[in-house]
Amino acid sequence: MPGVLAAVVLLATACGGGPDQGTTIKSTESVTGHNDINPRPAADIKPGGVLQWPIDALPANWNPDQLDGGFANGDWMITNALLPWLFTARADNSLALNKDYLTSAQLVSTNPQVVEYKINPRARWSTGRAISWEDFRAAWQACDGRNTAFQCASTTGLENIAGVERGGDDQDVKVTFARPFGEWQSLFSPLTPKELNADPDTFNKAWADTQPITAAAFKIGRIDATGKTVTLVADRSWWGSQAHLDQIVFKVVARAAVPDALASGAIDFYRIGSTVDLYKRAQTTKGVTIRQATEAQYNLVDFNGAPGTPLRDRATRVAVEQAIDTRAVARGLIGQMVPDPQPVGNHFFAQGDRNYRDNSGPVKYDPDAARKKLDELGYKQSGEFRVKDGKEFDLNFVLPAGIPLSTSIGALVQSQLKAAGINAKINAVPPADFFPNYVNRGAYDVISYSYQGQPQPLAASRSAFYYTPGNLQQNHSAVGSDELNRLLDAAGAETDDAKRIGLVQQADAEIFAEGGLLPLYQVPGTYAVRGTLVNFGAFGFAQFPIDYAAIGFAKLT
Repeated sequence: MPGVLAAVVLLATACGGGPDQGTTIKSTESVTGHNDINPRPAADIKPGGVLQWPIDALPANWNPDQLDGGFANGDWMITNALLPWLFTARADNSLALNKDYLTSAQLVSTNPQVVEYKINPRARWSTGRAISWEDFRAAWQACDGRNTAFQCASTTGLENIAGVERGGDDQDVKVTFARPFGEWQSLFSPLTPKELNADPDTFNKAWADTQPITAAAFKIGRIDATGKTVTLVADRSWWGSQAHLDQIVFKVVARAAVPDALASGAIDFYRIGSTVDLYKRAQTTKGVTIRQATEAQYNLVDFNGAPGTPLRDRATRVAVEQAIDTRAVARGLIGQMVPDPQPVGNHFFAQGDRNYRDNSGPVKYDPDAARKKLDELGYKQSGEFRVKDGKEFDLNFVLPAGIPLSTSIGALVQSQLKAAGINAKINAVPPADFFPNYVNRGAYDVISYSYQGQPQPLAASRSAFYYTPGNLQQNHSAVGSDELNRLLDAAGAETDDAKRIGLVQQADAEIFAEGGLLPLYQVPGTYAVRGTLVNFGAFGFAQFPIDYAAIGFAKLT
């Protein structure tokens, strides 16, 4: 599964200043490696009920493997409730076999690499058809990279596969690799039915407005495009642990409205994230608790290096990034909540992860070096801004309109670039258009959004950095190099964990040297949650997927 993108949609506090007493959250060190979800056994949970879940937009496409699919604006939280995940993430960022779908998954050969999956014989799609080896084969063939008419968000790992075959029966799957793939446990999650992957047109369009086939504890009850809600209902034909809830209602709620919506009972939680104001509101809202766990999510600024764009040259991109003070951005936006917040210096590993290392040296804030390099590149200061060949150095900075935090990030970065003579012109676009029409199409010079990592970071993130002209996948900015591709390929093929991590670190340093995606700061994993809601809240690293069936409301005592 590719990494998750989301608009920067959290409300911002006033910029500047350090933390005030009573407004700081727990340190990253104290909330890493576990989650904060008010765990309760089934005996303590009230049967039935409706969970009201705020989202920012309805899915642009319900196919999670399609480029416009369920990885933007948080709508992945809907699709994850409906499809099989073969492995699930634990709070310590490790993976566990999901026995609802598999009885085993084993590496049965290393030369060549062969993985054998044995499907739970009870596992079925909502059509009644048993999940089979043919679903694995169809998913592989759709996104192995050979037919680019399938608009896949990622081909990572699948392109390493030589074949998918039937084993001893239809629930026995044998996957043989042409090139080894160390993070093989990330593959086929979420698994989609073979009917969706029949041909490019079906893959790209059949699930554009709905998801007709599911295989989980919930299924789609109703999609109200006008009211902007999606109602999931418990699927009582589900063979696993039955859902406690009757329904989960996902509803589009403006971010500025979430505190009042929680207080009034219109929703049952909201994400606090980067916002001291939301934190304060949660502290004073009756019946609400604050739950916190470290997440692998960071806010970022991305720079378009495609041919014909102002930032097509690596030296120019690096100079522009050196003009951005990421530490000042972090302090300005979350400094009132997080004591001395540090900018993120790694694209693959989160702060708090044992493999985290700061590789951002090539683009560290250095305004003097930035100005000098821009002078050398021919961008000469002329009044307020720089000019080259008679043309002002202007950049189209795209942000989602009406999102206070995005506006604040835009203002901070715009001001810093202006100090270096760069005119970043803010272009605020409708939030519903932000990903499908701008991010995914590379229709910007500079853009800001957030990125959500996963336990196997190469599988999640490789498609955002691998550069293949004509098949960019999630590399929306078309930034990369042959050396970066070589490192990513080598890391993908390395089955030794320590050696693979070392190669990923080298690739990460090369990404910074290319002047690509620039992380700003790690988003605090804080949530305001109705106190009676159990097995839910700050999931930390254990978000892929959430155990939706376990969620419920506590019995009254």
